[in-house]
Amino acid sequence: MVRTRRIWVTAAAVLALAGGMSGTAAQAREAPVAAAAGTKLPPGWRIDQGGPAPQLVWRSGRRVPMGDARVEFRAGGRLLGVPRPERDGHGFRLGLDGARPGGLKDLQVWSGGRRLDARPSEGTAPGSAARPPAPLPAGRVDPGRPGSYRTTTGSYRLRSVRLPGFPVPVEMSAVVVAPTGIAGPRPLALFLHGRHGTCYKAQGGADDVSGAWPCPAGTLPVPSHRGYLRDQRLLASQGYVTVSISANGINGQDWQAEDGGAQARSSLIRLHLARWADWAHDPRHAPRIVREAPRADLSRVLLIGHSRGGEGVNRAALDSLYPPPADQDGYHGRVRWHISGTVLIGPTVFGQNPVPDVPSATILPGCDGDVSDLQGEVYVDGTRAVSDGRALHSAVYVIGADHNFFNTEWTPGQAQAPAEDDFYDDPDHRDPVCSPGAATRLTADQQHRAGSTYIAAAARLFVAGDDRVRPLLDGSGRRAPSADPARVLTHAVGANRGAGFLPDGKVTVTGGRLCSAVDPDPAVACLGEGAKGASPHFAQWGTARESGRHAIALRWTSAGSPTRVRPARPVSLRSAESLALRVFVPPDSRGTRLDVSVTDTHGRRAALGRVQVDGLPGSDRTASYWARELRVPLTAARAAGVDLGSVKSLELTPRSGSGRAWLMDAWGWRPGTPAVRAAALPRVDVGRVTVDEGDSGVRTYHVPVRVSGHGSGRVRVYVVDPATGTAKDRVVTARPGGHGVDVPVEVRGNTRFGTDVSYDVLVKAVHGAVVGSYLGGLTVRNDDPAPTVTVTPLAGEVTEGSALKWRISLSGAADTDIASLFVPVPVTGPELSTKDVDPRWLADASGAEPDPERPLSKVEGLYLWLDVPAGRTSLDVTVPTVKDQVREDTETVSFRQTDDEGSPLPGGLVLTGRVLDAP
Repeated sequence: MVRTRRIWVTAAAVLALAGGMSGTAAQAREAPVAAAAGTKLPPGWRIDQGGPAPQLVWRSGRRVPMGDARVEFRAGGRLLGVPRPERDGHGFRLGLDGARPGGLKDLQVWSGGRRLDARPSEGTAPGSAARPPAPLPAGRVDPGRPGSYRTTTGSYRLRSVRLPGFPVPVEMSAVVVAPTGIAGPRPLALFLHGRHGTCYKAQGGADDVSGAWPCPAGTLPVPSHRGYLRDQRLLASQGYVTVSISANGINGQDWQAEDGGAQARSSLIRLHLARWADWAHDPRHAPRIVREAPRADLSRVLLIGHSRGGEGVNRAALDSLYPPPADQDGYHGRVRWHISGTVLIGPTVFGQNPVPDVPSATILPGCDGDVSDLQGEVYVDGTRAVSDGRALHSAVYVIGADHNFFNTEWTPGQAQAPAEDDFYDDPDHRDPVCSPGAATRLTADQQHRAGSTYIAAAARLFVAGDDRVRPLLDGSGRRAPSADPARVLTHAVGANRGAGFLPDGKVTVTGGRLCSAVDPDPAVACLGEGAKGASPHFAQWGTARESGRHAIALRWTSAGSPTRVRPARPVSLRSAESLALRVFVPPDSRGTRLDVSVTDTHGRRAALGRVQVDGLPGSDRTASYWARELRVPLTAARAAGVDLGSVKSLELTPRSGSGRAWLMDAWGWRPGTPAVRAAALPRVDVGRVTVDEGDSGVRTYHVPVRVSGHGSGRVRVYVVDPATGTAKDRVVTARPGGHGVDVPVEVRGNTRFGTDVSYDVLVKAVHGAVVGSYLGGLTVRNDDPAPTVTVTPLAGEVTEGSALKWRISLSGAADTDIASLFVPVPVTGPELSTKDVDPRWLADASGAEPDPERPLSKVEGLYLWLDVPAGRTSLDVTVPTVKDQVREDTETVSFRQTDDEGSPLPGGLVLTGRVLDAP
């Protein structure tokens, strides 16, 4: 299951459903403290005290469609964990474990870089409509044009399969589109859709779409796998056998998976590929559509994945080269195929573990309202320096595209099931870039046509080896006319890029700032405060602060202030034709000019030329801080006698009056697409184990980390402190049979009640290694009973002007707070009113005023949050009363324990007090 991974919230115990009045005993059960004592949870949040474990619950006023980005609960700017969605699309639940005083402060809900529990900002002022950039020159070839082959379409459905960690079998269904009238084996293109609703009612609306699996009676499966038929037909017309597989069974269960279902999707893909390998060898028992299609050539396979399907095909490519642990995998046969490349459409990358030696093209939708941080950029940036860098990794930024419209079954007016535009449009605060009708926003058909074109471009480059299509993908500034009117921009790493200036290594920067991609300190972070929107280059991972991810930030107030970048070792540009820089500037900015120069180790300096870069159309709801690829020829350096085999520094000098820019990297570049051969690398997988706390002594356990494969490489290991939620990291050497990736955990046993505590471990590749299961750890299970709770009146009957007082007592100290919520309820006879209690107490407890006078049970928002801190055994509770001049009968107040909805709990504990009139 998805666990609470930042174990730092205050845990508590709630008084159980034991009957009785004051003085009776009750057994405690776990539940979280809302915040510091007396502080309310924000609207929409509550604590579920039912069930075997406490849960933090948030309900949205509007339905949250089932999507691909993870919904995350955060508090105080840190990640609490990934909640489980409720079936109605409005509620999300997160189990809590671990303890630290401080409480759940500043609760927020995030998904894919955008906040869900706050109204979208008002955006840019009217009159500042975004402008699309000018169209690029056309490339030499246009892969979006249909080929010469006719096509045929059919489907198959095989026996469902069981996958590790998924209790319900997953379907083996697919739709096939293949060319006809062609002899000989043809390359295979396999599509995998992302995470979307699984079931719908034929005549229902959006609220009738669910994530259930299998589909309940009266509902139908959402045919997400049929949403790429246009793409399949285009590829089939060009000679590819295509298959799009269904993964509803994974979508309906992947909330349980710590990796979001990546390993399960990989298993499903490889199970289908294994069947295609069987059918290619012996087609007699193949489905009819497969027998009618040309034989699939499994040595030439392109994988295309949308959203979580993108992360799934990345993992399938990884698993095909470096087998996963058998107990985590759903496929256990031989690898009888070769993955020539991948296309990732608006993908998630929870693990940030791209495959370095398989070429990829990542489509980034500029108006993505689901995976809105465009974290798929990591499939490009995250491959730098991991292997030999010969595989091309391209980012394809499609201005004005949303997340859903690449799939016709997720597109309104085209889908069988209810569908919607994932970019939420507030009519009162329209977005200048992405609201429908904006000059930069694409229609569904325009977007899908652009997607088809660039999928075909990747197929033509990665599978067919046609280098003429490379300039459409590698940042050379060419367009495919079939994608018009979409504005599509690209940059890349790998291929024939040689040595480079990389800020992630040891580098000295003068005149600028070496900034951190992910850091909570605005002075250290690359974007810091005041940024309009986000950057795909700085997408957050599983820790609040990351080491080893940097860029170079430039800021100037006058032209001519250079920034110099000097790596630890000289760089060789001898074989390069140009220097390729990836630079971005603030969205909507225009005309930033930079002079580029290099200096060799002999002190010879050459000005290479001037580049100009414009910002992308952007708003505070888009991830538009995205790098453009800029190239300057090295001709001037050669003419000046610079030793390009030993370049010690790169210099950028602004020629604009003032501005900001960020340098992601710079590479020696020359044209061409080299052959790629996957290196023999070690693979690291982190597991999770649960142990009992024990009653005494200290035991040392080790987080299960498996290293397989060949050779040795370096990975960065993060260990999260369960008390503070902060992570410490170190770089270690991983090799099969080695002990470099060793995380010992000391567990001290006791007999006090507490919460389960998780020690989380995350791993990321640095160089010469790959990572499969990136997240795991050790969970220490509390094995002690909760203390007994008693409520005793210390001053249960007082004269007005005195304080009512009760004592909450525990039978023994606990290692976690013991707490519960009490609300006033109506009583028989006269009831204590708002003018009978201290007005300051009333304001602190509820925010209410004494006037108009009303019984305490009628005061909205009045409750007592009673919290016995960890280590203590009692808590005294007081309600101060005031003396008045009004003759009154004896008045009573009764506070009852609440259920998880905040309503009085039948049979629950009660605090009762009586106030007598003063003589």
